Amino acid sequence: MLGINEIWEKAKDYLQERLGKSAFENWVLPLKPKKKGENKLILEAPDTFFKEWVEKHYGPLIQEAINQSAKEELGVSLETGSSAQESPVCAPIRQATRPQEFKDISNLNPRYTFENFVVGPSNRHAHAYSLAVAESPAKAYNPLFIYGSVGLGKTHLMQAICQHAKNKMGNSLKVYYMTSERFTNELIDGIQHRSTPQFRQKYRNVDVLVIDDIHFIAGKESTQEEFFHTFNTLYDAHKQIIISSDRPPKEIANLQDRLVSRFGWGLTTDIQPPDLETRVAIL
Repeated sequence: MLGINEIWEKAKDYLQERLGKSAFENWVLPLKPKKKGENKLILEAPDTFFKEWVEKHYGPLIQEAINQSAKEELGVSLETGSSAQESPVCAPIRQATRPQEFKDISNLNPRYTFENFVVGPSNRHAHAYSLAVAESPAKAYNPLFIYGSVGLGKTHLMQAICQHAKNKMGNSLKVYYMTSERFTNELIDGIQHRSTPQFRQKYRNVDVLVIDDIHFIAGKESTQEEFFHTFNTLYDAHKQIIISSDRPPKEIANLQDRLVSRFGWGLTTDIQPPDLETRVAIL
């Protein structure tokens, strides 16, 4: 009879062939063999979030890999270590012993300011709402949702909000600007390194959170789950949330209804293609 480590090593080879390098390294390597009973093998996941994601997406394949490797029928279950159990995905942020130092990771383009933004009939409303938010974050239009096709100025306006608000209120204002792809990648990194509490502490303790291209998380259930709780935490704390997409919330396929609903709590505005006069002014 094979031991637990030998079974798992064989199972990993089986899984790597079927999953490919990226999925294997992201979701299989962090699993550790924990215990083997008479009819069951237990794997340890970094945390509850990771456990539930793997069960949903790779559970049957892992079961198949274990049975192939063990040459016997074994049940497979995932558990979390005691440290991971303390931070389930829906849990409120625990107060750190020492507050995490705020580090501005926004990498704002200094050219993306309101002064450099060419206003015309196609973007006048979006510009006005953005300026109002920059003047008084979380006082009106929260969340602010801006949508429009690529290249029409959504990123320019969002970064202009960040820079204007910081200039007006000083460095004490905690502002994060990023793409939803970066949010997703940092979440995955946090899961792999068992640092999801720090991830949540980082994003749920800002004054202004600006997420570009939110449509990137469509179909990514785990990222949507995490962003849902981040949104709720910030909104309940009266912090400003600004989001952009290439289409309005209701037209983003595979976006959870509860997120669509929350995006509608504030103001949704669009940017249309510029008319000839505005295009000339931009040039």
